[in-house]
Amino acid sequence: MTFDIVRFTAQGFGGHGGRLGIGYHAHTPDWVELALPYHPDLVGDVDTGVIASGPIVALMDMATSFSVWQKRGAFVPHATLDLRVDFLRAARPHHTVIGRGECYRLTRTISFVRGQAHDGDPADPLAHVVGTFMLT
Repeated sequence: MTFDIVRFTAQGFGGHGGRLGIGYHAHTPDWVELALPYHPDLVGDVDTGVIASGPIVALMDMATSFSVWQKRGAFVPHATLDLRVDFLRAARPHHTVIGRGECYRLTRTISFVRGQAHDGDPADPLAHVVGTFMLT
């Protein structure tokens, strides 16, 4: 059975991802991109209008998680063991943040992921991530 990310996300996201407004953006067999649209409720500092770090961490956790399902070819419950997020710069106000996750190695129980977030130019990322998931 193949994991169909477009069908899986067609009804939108529930829970935390849905509240944040995260949605499907693009994918290949090797990566998944999700989008976090700008919204004033996500701003961490009203003086600058910059999206807080928490929603970006959630975006990247979801993008890398989806990349595991994409790589495994199936929705398989798993838990985030570790997700390191290195913020390189702040997101630009009023811009959608795109999170790309890639699962680059699978073992029987552990998935290794990496990715980046940008707000319009993949060559100018605002964050890099690396992490692991464990099958439950």
